Amino acid sequence: MTFNLADNSFRVRGCLPAWLLALLLAGCASQPVDLTPSHSPAHVRAELLRLMPSSARDRVDWATDIQVALTAQRIVPSTPNLCAVLAVTEQESGFQVDPVVPGLGRIARQEMDRRAVAQHIPGLLVDAALWLKSPDGRRYSERLAAARTERQLSDIFQDFIGMVPLGRRLFGELNPVHTAGPMQVSIAFAEAHAQGYPYPVEGTMRDEVFSRRGGMYFGITHLLGYLADYPQMLYRFADFNSGWYASRNAAFQQAVSMASGMPLALDGDLVRPDASFGDPPGATELAVRSLAGPLQMSDSAIHRALLQGEQQDFAAGKLYLRIFALAERAKGRSLPRAVLPGITLKSPKITRKLTTAWFAKRVDERWQRCMRRAGIAQP
Repeated sequence: MTFNLADNSFRVRGCLPAWLLALLLAGCASQPVDLTPSHSPAHVRAELLRLMPSSARDRVDWATDIQVALTAQRIVPSTPNLCAVLAVTEQESGFQVDPVVPGLGRIARQEMDRRAVAQHIPGLLVDAALWLKSPDGRRYSERLAAARTERQLSDIFQDFIGMVPLGRRLFGELNPVHTAGPMQVSIAFAEAHAQGYPYPVEGTMRDEVFSRRGGMYFGITHLLGYLADYPQMLYRFADFNSGWYASRNAAFQQAVSMASGMPLALDGDLVRPDASFGDPPGATELAVRSLAGPLQMSDSAIHRALLQGEQQDFAAGKLYLRIFALAERAKGRSLPRAVLPGITLKSPKITRKLTTAWFAKRVDERWQRCMRRAGIAQP
């Protein structure tokens, strides 16, 4: 569960030849292995059963849902890609469709109290609202105390927002449970990428993300549904946590900092994510503007280029290429095109300091183990 999660993801889809798509999608692994043509569904499911951690239950169901998601999205079921899906799922949920979160009711109540304080709503008013009976006959406070999973909590908030005026005041029209399912994918991301979803949707896309089939489909979209020329799968894992191309953009920010001499946070955000029209530029844009002369670009051209930072083609653009040329000339050496973003993870569920780099490395360790199970040693 994530509150106020800003998802900076997007989707790239094209009609590429199968052999080219295989090369591009498998190219993020640390070595070019298993670049065979697409396998039959039965073969893919058998491989998944062989590679899946022994602790996973309902293995046939997991293998089926993963295989269908890969086939529907025309993602090559190479060994690196299969292991990537399994590694993220193991890290995020331990192969549980709707995992139990310890102390979830308490965490949710603390978040409600925080929002109430921010909006100057008396605590007694929150208590009174939670004392009301919900559609299932129980008081909201009883349901909140009994909540063990994110799906249960999401259902409570959906009812609370729809039935209690204070719920709309605290949360607007937005359910504060922003991520869900066995791969903990953003619900907003799923809603934005629902086209092509291979299953009938009887409820809402939120409901689908909480299911195994929907959670795996959209989690796989977020992990593998875009083209990225990374030297290691590690950076794709970082992107899964921070947004598509965050690792590439963090490397760009590092190059900007080297070329300009201005220190920057390597967070992958090239423009301020919360900026509105007319707001002042962020630190990265200001640093790039300081190089406008050598770049031979106007401030407006720089801004337009940075707005493309969430797209694959940004790396082929004039700004990207000229920034790296300036930085490498200043440093006298080649610079990396991917860097782990320096982001501290924030969520009411997180009780210790964790970072995107920590997440990516943990998942990469699981991926390495999976690759060894497949008989492929990694350097």
